[in-house]
Amino acid sequence: MKGLILAGGIGSPAWLRSMAAMPLGLTAGSVGRGVSCADSGAPLSQPASSSARVTGIVSDERDKTGSNAMWGGRFAAGPSAIMREINASIPFDKALWREDIAGSRAHAAMLGVQGIISGADAAVIDAGLARIAEEYERDGVSEDWDLEDIHMTTESRLTALIGAAAGRLHTARSRNDQVATDFRLWVRAACERAEAGLEALQRALVTRAGEHAATIMPGFTHLQTAQPVTLGHHLLAYYEMARRDRSRFADARARMDECPLGSAALAGTGFPIDRDATAQALGFARPTANSLDAVSDRDFALDYLSAAAQCALHLSRLAEELIVWASQPFGFVCLPDALSTGSSIMPQKKNPDAAELVRGHSGRITGALVSLMVTMKGLPLAYSKDMQDDKPPVFEAAGLLDLSLAAMAGMIADSTFDTARMRASADAGFATATDLADWLVREAGVPFREAHHITGAAVRLAESRGVALDRLPLADLQAIDARINERVFAALSVESSVAARASYGGTAPVRVGEQVKAARLSLGMDD
Repeated sequence: MKGLILAGGIGSPAWLRSMAAMPLGLTAGSVGRGVSCADSGAPLSQPASSSARVTGIVSDERDKTGSNAMWGGRFAAGPSAIMREINASIPFDKALWREDIAGSRAHAAMLGVQGIISGADAAVIDAGLARIAEEYERDGVSEDWDLEDIHMTTESRLTALIGAAAGRLHTARSRNDQVATDFRLWVRAACERAEAGLEALQRALVTRAGEHAATIMPGFTHLQTAQPVTLGHHLLAYYEMARRDRSRFADARARMDECPLGSAALAGTGFPIDRDATAQALGFARPTANSLDAVSDRDFALDYLSAAAQCALHLSRLAEELIVWASQPFGFVCLPDALSTGSSIMPQKKNPDAAELVRGHSGRITGALVSLMVTMKGLPLAYSKDMQDDKPPVFEAAGLLDLSLAAMAGMIADSTFDTARMRASADAGFATATDLADWLVREAGVPFREAHHITGAAVRLAESRGVALDRLPLADLQAIDARINERVFAALSVESSVAARASYGGTAPVRVGEQVKAARLSLGMDD
């Protein structure tokens, strides 16, 4: 990945090399007090101890260092308590502190190179921002609601550290392009985390599919026994879903690979900035082409949420199957103890809680997509304050998705499958009925619709006698249709049925083995 990590390569400008150690990604527990990678911006409720609790609609002129002071002389009085509470985003957007500092360091360095601010001021600003990053990493981000958001929080701290030079940092930018850049960086990293989580799940699926390429189990339609398949084939179906999910996150990341920084409030700036330089420093392929679009665009967040919702849907389907398979009537799988819980009253219980939570999280992730779509649907250009509500649903969805992917990869890797139970279940439900119909078509030249009718009569007879199709005497089968002969029994075992499905993409063990080999090669597991 391009960006600040790689900015120190040979031939890079000095101001790029000086930023090479600045990481952009989030790690668990590193985004401030009360915030982690898992909840990414939560808690969304404000603390009871905050000075900004609503006590009535009042005019408050006490604070001259808060956001109104930042805005200059436009406002004679400070905001009311209600305005402070509805306007503050620091409880959740503090999750963007790494991205905000990285963007500010890139911007200050560019301003210095372009001569818009002095080199000395650029260096002092950069050192101050580096120190703030250390503080945030160590102590978390404070929540002063009068400062509103992570941008003013950081700038206020910078002013306290370096004095008047801090006021030069905001030259040729606005909070509009600042937050658009920060948020895009954060979502880009979320896409990369999702791809990594999906790859881990794929590796677990492929490993277990290889182990069970010939393990026979019933295949279902309408949750009714349909035809026998192999467990390896079943697991590879989810590998394919994960492969498509990875492509959606990769596509989303490719579309968001443009840097809004330098678009300013909405119209660009009159200062001679170098937008290509800041885009390169932050790891983007190029700057955005239209300043109006750049500050008002949240397609990148919707792309991420759309991919996340589709991915969560697939995880939910897999979770549902594991839940059903782990139930006593099925008994196909024993889920790992580490991802199960017990009952407070029934000591025999082993509940598939992790799988159930993954299934439940899918609804919340889908809700996050709908929430942001409704927020954005009627907004005129360019920026509107409604867009402050863009981050909580994305942060929540990302945290839930990261957890869900990790949980499902762990379940697949560490579950124990009861292959004997699966094999016995495949014998039930007349799973080889289609094989009898196919045999009549192939060996006796019977039209398929007629063969279907003959097979239905055979199933009815077997059901009345409580036996499998291959346990019916030949005489009874011939009484249904005289064209049936003794060779039919070779086609009626579940092993024969599975082996016969050897078309490309079919469940035959030979085909499953081929698909496992191709998947391992694609994932670099056999390098």
